[in-house]
Amino acid sequence: MEKLRRVVTEIAYSRDHSKLPSLHRSLLPFLSLASAVYGLALSLRHHLYHFRLFSKHRLPVPVISVGNLTWGGNGKTPMVEFIAALLADSGISPLILTRGYAGGDEARMLQRRLIGKSANVGVGTNRAATAAAFIEQYGYRDPRTRECLKGDSNDQKLGEKAGSYGQIRSNHSCEEIGAAILDDGMQHWQLSRDLDIVMVNGLCPWGNHQLLPLGPLREPLTALWRANIAVIHNADLVPEQTLASIESAIREVNKSIGVFFTSMAPSYFFDVGNMNSVIPLEAVSNNVVLCVSAIGSADAFVKSVEKLGAIHIERLDFSDHHLFQTMEIEMIKKQLEDLETKFSSKPIVIVTEKDYDRDPEILKHLSPYKSWALSAKLQFVPHKGCSGICFKNLLEELLQVKLSDVPHI
Repeated sequence: MEKLRRVVTEIAYSRDHSKLPSLHRSLLPFLSLASAVYGLALSLRHHLYHFRLFSKHRLPVPVISVGNLTWGGNGKTPMVEFIAALLADSGISPLILTRGYAGGDEARMLQRRLIGKSANVGVGTNRAATAAAFIEQYGYRDPRTRECLKGDSNDQKLGEKAGSYGQIRSNHSCEEIGAAILDDGMQHWQLSRDLDIVMVNGLCPWGNHQLLPLGPLREPLTALWRANIAVIHNADLVPEQTLASIESAIREVNKSIGVFFTSMAPSYFFDVGNMNSVIPLEAVSNNVVLCVSAIGSADAFVKSVEKLGAIHIERLDFSDHHLFQTMEIEMIKKQLEDLETKFSSKPIVIVTEKDYDRDPEILKHLSPYKSWALSAKLQFVPHKGCSGICFKNLLEELLQVKLSDVPHI
């Protein structure tokens, strides 16, 4: 299955199918048919919502959707964390609504990163039901009107369903819910939203421009017209000309959209056996490194590590959300042994925080080799006068709320 996923990914990001290996080309007819069927189903679903044959649920607090048009690697989860921290620091208690896909690695990472802040993570496929359960239990405070109420009876039955769809994870003694952040919400039309943010991976924005599974697109680029804000992620790893081309493609669909640029700023490493440890970034300098990841955009992760001064870097990439198995840990250790023999130096394994949160225990089996997780935070890249402050101001304008100036912007 892992090999098939890699083959499909290679097809999705290939602009010239004639240059693909024979195995890849043999799959093209099946993927093309599946892509056509997916497109028809997507169009039908859109029309069912448009003509109100499928209903949308409206929450009594502002809803911010953070999503994307392609699969993984767009900086969606770091943006969710950034907005949640901004709201919490401004006195607005946010509720993050996430599916908890593939074991909930993103949910666990968000919960861990937001400890100590008045932010909560609700996990479940039916995010309207999860939100209703929170509001029914804790009440809400609409920051636009300052109205503070308990959940109303209209939400009660929906909230009772949440237990069958997922679970509630709380970081603290919950305050009234002041806003909801819809994680991976671009295609989740069950909930009405007040603000749509679409994340775009600057390293590979649209792939081959085809719909799933032939390409990486969840929706056609025309869906950008629904978004209020577009964020081009990994902007520090992309030439200026490429950034301009991506922005131009976005504005061809939506001239009024706000466009911002972000990157991931490495902060420190921590040992997978002790998440409270803090290892400075300089510690990787002059070492041999093996980057192991199961994320949407491994290229961005590896490029970030390359900047830290390792004398040699190799990589092992797995598909997004992949759960490492014992046999794969043995394969990783074999590659580490080969590197140690080649360089006469014990290599260091570096994983992402998302990989750590997916299964921290199995990574401990890489001993006696050091295994570190790279902690990084989203930051805005000033570009054409746009900055993190501009982003905050636009959020205030679109949500009609007041956000305090906070230092992490």
